[in-house]
Amino acid sequence: MPEPNLPFRWDVEHDRLGSLVEPADPERSYVEALTECAAKVLARGGDRDLYFVGRSPDSVYDLLRGVLADTGHRDRVHRLPLSLYGYDGQGLSRAEQAQLRANLTAQGVTPGRLAGGGRAVVFCDLVSHGSTFENLHRELRSWIGDDGADWNRIRGRIGYLGIVMRGKTSPNTWRWQQHAPWVGELPPRAVRNVSVPGWLWGYLGNFQPKTEPSFRRARWADPEVARPRHDERTRAALSGAVALFERARTPEVRAAFRAVLTAEPTFREPWLRTLAHDIRS
Repeated sequence: MPEPNLPFRWDVEHDRLGSLVEPADPERSYVEALTECAAKVLARGGDRDLYFVGRSPDSVYDLLRGVLADTGHRDRVHRLPLSLYGYDGQGLSRAEQAQLRANLTAQGVTPGRLAGGGRAVVFCDLVSHGSTFENLHRELRSWIGDDGADWNRIRGRIGYLGIVMRGKTSPNTWRWQQHAPWVGELPPRAVRNVSVPGWLWGYLGNFQPKTEPSFRRARWADPEVARPRHDERTRAALSGAVALFERARTPEVRAAFRAVLTAEPTFREPWLRTLAHDIRS
């Protein structure tokens, strides 16, 4: 297996960023909508490790890092830098597949880890038609088969959580998971969604400045991705991420976050009630 190769991203909590960042003030409506989304993602993800796939959900990750910073849940939230969108995530060569597996291993995602006795895993991403999840699931299934890991055990220990654009609710509403045959390999409710306003989905998925370029297959083995970037757009993205993390640590956001948690059906579960208490404290 080749050496892992992962894109560089500053740690908004621990790195000394100095002049790299400038003061930023996220809009109130943006923080409120993102707080609601992040709380629902956490609640619906269950008592699991939460992996955010790609760059689109970075702000959800940063907000959760801030809210959970002083709790025992802080080590449950991870980034999974990876792009497997659409046709670009299909037909991997053996070298690309080997590099993908090395990169996933470095991030704690392996067949052995998925089958092990630790916490189960849920993958989260913005979803339109679900191609990223489909491609990721196919690659994981292939790897599990090659390693001879116990799929019957693993299938109950992985889940997929889509952040989708809010629309009308009716029996005829198009839902991506109902048109994805691979979902049938998993137990009921292993695939769930959180809906957000269209403007928020569009901003996170299409327009928001990001701290690194998309980590597509052509870049998986490129050593340049591990080098810090200092261009204006990257610094603007980093400034926004730091500001969001700091805002998430305020009593106002933590109270709003907890209020969303208490309204979720999963709030009856002991782990979530304990977490809500820790956030309040």
